[in-house]
Amino acid sequence: MNYRALGLTGLKIAPVGFGGIPIQRLDQNNVNLIIEKLYHEGLNFIDTARGYTTSEEMIGKAMSLVGSEHFIVATKSMSRTYDEMKADIEKSLLNLKIDVIDLYQCHNVKDLDQYALIMSENGAYKALLEAKAEGKIKHIGITAHSADFMRQIIREMPFETIQFPYNIVERHGEDLFEIASKRGVGVIVMKPLAGGAIQNGTLSLKFILSNPNISVAIPGMDQLEQVVENAKVAKLDISFSQLEMDEMNEIVSTLGEAFCRRCGYCLPCPQGIDIPTQFLMEGYLTRYNLSEWAITRYEGLAVKADACVSCGSCETKCPYNLPIMRMLKNVVTQFELAQNQK
Repeated sequence: MNYRALGLTGLKIAPVGFGGIPIQRLDQNNVNLIIEKLYHEGLNFIDTARGYTTSEEMIGKAMSLVGSEHFIVATKSMSRTYDEMKADIEKSLLNLKIDVIDLYQCHNVKDLDQYALIMSENGAYKALLEAKAEGKIKHIGITAHSADFMRQIIREMPFETIQFPYNIVERHGEDLFEIASKRGVGVIVMKPLAGGAIQNGTLSLKFILSNPNISVAIPGMDQLEQVVENAKVAKLDISFSQLEMDEMNEIVSTLGEAFCRRCGYCLPCPQGIDIPTQFLMEGYLTRYNLSEWAITRYEGLAVKADACVSCGSCETKCPYNLPIMRMLKNVVTQFELAQNQK
């Protein structure tokens, strides 16, 4: 295994890590087997989140059987205030059954307003700094989907890592990764399979790991076979055949017609719809097989896709010329079908 540095944290990690979203649908025994297989395959980076329902807790139980000292553990919270983040850190420690968390991240920060709240006197970052001083966490990171937002903070932010989408189709973060690398900031790649839209996982992981600015990619895994296949990629010397190059071009051509990169250029919507989030939830519903979780999250949105009045404002701003209005109608249809099948 060719381990990589996670920025300047001093942590050495396998280039492929474990994304903890999909195990929510598994039972504890299967999670135990997967975590054990990670250990035997040399994959030592685990990423989860407070918002992934039972993920933290199941990972904690599984690690206690294998030995948590074999893993570098990252989790994250959507909390934006000091009190909320302080409580979430304690909950994560309890769930994960460890005394110190290697990396704690501010989860899915969308814009400068949220960032300002996090960094304020009573913001979440203060709680993270205190937890670090107390030895409860080692390092502090941030995750986001908006390249525009990240470009506004990347050069001066105090975070030690960033987590951002990147794959064969979603390449809008490449300039961010270069800046981060020069600053010594670790780069964690989420959505390496574009939320399940890319079927050739080996090819997509090879593409990601060919970027020298990437520290680790974290595909979700809920099967032992996936752990084995992903571990093989982590051990490869990366090179591409002409056949693979042709396949990557075909993937871009196929998905590029109606694939949301979550860049946020379509916002604000006059009706208040968070458009990228609608497509994110639809992806969890149709590609991750997380129906109950996706439906709950979708129903909890203040404004859903059915509020679209087809004004077309979003489509005039989309740099990828996506048929957003049609895609929003599909979101409505997919969630209606899922609700009817319950």
